[in-house]
Amino acid sequence: MHFVTGGAYNGKRKWVRALHKQTQWISAYHNHPLPVRSNDFAEKTIVLEGIEMWIKNDVESSDGSNIRANWRTYVQTWSNWEQKQEDRTIIMIGTDISKGIVPVNKQDRIWRDITGWVYQDLSAISNHVDVIWYGLNQQLK
Repeated sequence: MHFVTGGAYNGKRKWVRALHKQTQWISAYHNHPLPVRSNDFAEKTIVLEGIEMWIKNDVESSDGSNIRANWRTYVQTWSNWEQKQEDRTIIMIGTDISKGIVPVNKQDRIWRDITGWVYQDLSAISNHVDVIWYGLNQQLK
């Protein structure tokens, strides 16, 4: 698994596209549903873009109590799919929303907190973690 993060409009998508030509691109920004089952995957390289937006949808539709646990389940499902064949790869792209002023709105604070926790979990399970700023990557793991 590969987790890619960085600021909004900092070149994450362009950077991933330059590395991986043949992909199935699933994007929250294009209102694609979050694939919670691995049989939704048609290619060997899967890009899940907009992790923070799928988390926001979860926060808006629940009290937030089970979101992190649900995401751990999704990630484990994707990891299991990836490990079944050596040439499979899951790339998760999530915008960093943790910087700046703490949101005044309680729901936005919950979204920010849960997103940070999910990103920590993604970083822990991923083989590779990159931060993209201004089109340049910094490999963290």
